Amino acid sequence: MKSTITSWLAGLARCACLLLLPCLLAPGANAADFPKPREGHWVARDFRFESGETLPELRLAYTTVGDPAGEPVLILHGTTGSAASMLTPEFAGELFGPGQPLDAAKHFIILPDAIGTGASSKPSDGLRTAFPRYNYNDMVAAQYRLLTEHLGIRHLRLVLGNSMGGMQTWIWAQKYPGFMDAATPMASLPTEMSGRNWMMRRLVIDSIRGDPAWKNGQYTEQPPSLRFASVFFAIGTNGGDQGLFKLAPSREKADAVLDQRLKAPFRGDANDHLYQWEASRDYNPSPGLEKIEAALLAINSADDERNPPALGVLQREIQRVKKGSALLIPASADTVGHGTTARARFWKREFEAWLQAVPRSAQ
Repeated sequence: MKSTITSWLAGLARCACLLLLPCLLAPGANAADFPKPREGHWVARDFRFESGETLPELRLAYTTVGDPAGEPVLILHGTTGSAASMLTPEFAGELFGPGQPLDAAKHFIILPDAIGTGASSKPSDGLRTAFPRYNYNDMVAAQYRLLTEHLGIRHLRLVLGNSMGGMQTWIWAQKYPGFMDAATPMASLPTEMSGRNWMMRRLVIDSIRGDPAWKNGQYTEQPPSLRFASVFFAIGTNGGDQGLFKLAPSREKADAVLDQRLKAPFRGDANDHLYQWEASRDYNPSPGLEKIEAALLAINSADDERNPPALGVLQREIQRVKKGSALLIPASADTVGHGTTARARFWKREFEAWLQAVPRSAQ
């Protein structure tokens, strides 16, 4: 149903399920400084993947911001990203500073590098295509072990993730339903990987595997298909119709943008990227939505190319979440499609009001 922010907050205590259309965008404060991030790592012993494969030692890297005595918050990054990709002025600078929604003076913010990314264990460490074929459930299980076995976290105030991290947040909320007060999946849908989203991922995967330079994963130089497929995927599924037109309103400017992206430094590894995109193959949180106990606010943008609201999936599925609600950011020349939610200024005020109204667990 449609509702205003005010009526939604009033109804939260009654566990109302609703869709906020449109989100009322209000200008936010400028990005602020936040405490210096601290990096760490931990080794999970004898990690068993859903495939049945095992690793005697799975290295898990992570970054923290704030005082460990603060309320724990888990932040999850997108595909081919890492903890560092969530520490930008547009995201962390809008959320982690003094007086901001996740003020690091009050919160202990934990940002893991997912399996296969950043400084966590990944194919390019040496195993190449002998690395276990992980999926999103494996990533979430590893994050849970990091929190509970290494950091001693028993309960989270919030799990918030963007894109791949958003999909993992849907999994977190049903796999460990009593572990968090609140969950905010962004730029994602609670349904199986399908449609354009999977088709485009398959094209990246097949482009790499079909490149003779890939050599069945035993290459000595990065296959050229990786850069081209990555740029193709990003333009096809990110940026927003209005945002890309604003950036490239003529053929000459479009060519200049494309040339710049194709020539920009690219440090990705083909096996790492192949595994990361393929990890989404069996994502499907839909069967377990009724298991979610946390208050949940799903945040998407109207111009998200990978998760278009015209499908009606979120509007339908959010009704199955007991304390579920959704916020849709209207498309504009300033939004950037799938990448919009990485810019917290578009949603942080509504998010802050929602989170303040979520009761704290007695744990």
